[in-house]
Amino acid sequence: MKVNRIHHVAYRCKDAKQTVDWYVKHLNMDFVLAIAEDLVPSTKAPDPYMHVFLDAGNGNVLAFFELPTAPEMGRDTNTPDWVQHIAFKVNSLDELESAKSRLQASGIDVIGVTDHTIFKSIYFFDPNGHRLELACDTATPEMQEKLDAVKWDMLEEWSQTRRAPKHAAWMHEKEFH
Repeated sequence: MKVNRIHHVAYRCKDAKQTVDWYVKHLNMDFVLAIAEDLVPSTKAPDPYMHVFLDAGNGNVLAFFELPTAPEMGRDTNTPDWVQHIAFKVNSLDELESAKSRLQASGIDVIGVTDHTIFKSIYFFDPNGHRLELACDTATPEMQEKLDAVKWDMLEEWSQTRRAPKHAAWMHEKEFH
């Protein structure tokens, strides 16, 4: 068996309506489905919830659960804020910069445009505290080939040393910026 694609990715939210409204307004996602239950289908636990689904494009679905009887949602305090995030692809640098301007005009703090050599991105938070990224690919075929050629060696070296391998140090040299 090989996985076909991600069916949906689900996160918790503080307020389902606020979350749907925010994603529709700021990321132009379509609201596609709402499911509300008093019992969890898989466990039969009596735990009422609202489960909302948003179209993130190309068959990708982003879902949220509002859990009104559960303790207030938190986050993994042992993991830095920048690690756990949802990254969405945009088609061009113009779209990325336009999105940054629109988000900032709505009072949303935005980090970036950050240049990762093979893509550029911006970062911001949704009303639930989830970090989001909008990314625009900038890699050339040559860059992609170079990275593909070293991925397994980099992973193996990392697994043995837990130090950043230098196989792709070229990404941080001036000739590619």
